[in-house]
Amino acid sequence: MNKLPPEYYLNPDVVFLARDLLGKALLTHIDGQGVTGGIIVETEAYAGEIDRASHAFAGRRTPRTETMYMQGGVAYVYLCYGMHHLFNVVTNIEGIPHAILIRGIKPITGQELMSIRTGKQPDKLELLNGPGKLTKALGITTRHDKTRLYDDSIWIEKNEDQPIHNKIITGPRVGVDYAGEHALWPYRFSLLLEG
Repeated sequence: MNKLPPEYYLNPDVVFLARDLLGKALLTHIDGQGVTGGIIVETEAYAGEIDRASHAFAGRRTPRTETMYMQGGVAYVYLCYGMHHLFNVVTNIEGIPHAILIRGIKPITGQELMSIRTGKQPDKLELLNGPGKLTKALGITTRHDKTRLYDDSIWIEKNEDQPIHNKIITGPRVGVDYAGEHALWPYRFSLLLEG
């Protein structure tokens, strides 16, 4: 394994990290069921207290958002619309609530288990292009909130074999119209895989 070290997540530039995570591998080993995972192909950066699209905008601290204020390198997992578990990577030092939503992965391992979890045929798992789809496939739920990302249940690896010379598309984040002009910030990054 080539896990990202804890210090990786302390970088103060959440936008840089959101882009840098593209091409890396997000992997899980949940409840001893086997390893599942894929290449990160879509992310969104959330810049904490200055970002109207962030749960922590203007210093909002609730039982849910407390995870965002932890030292970088933990999972922030919350429930959206009461049904979708969304997985975020907390970054920066303790007290600065930066987070990166992982929006899409391309499966590379554990497709059979992901197929069972999602009810989709393995050939339909070519791209898990939605934050709720990927957590279901990977077995991530809100019980994994605050999980350290360099332990053995959820982790991110460098992916030396995956070329990152693919085109990266930058654009506004999805579903944050309530954030006004901040909704237009180019904080969403997508990796176009060749072949």
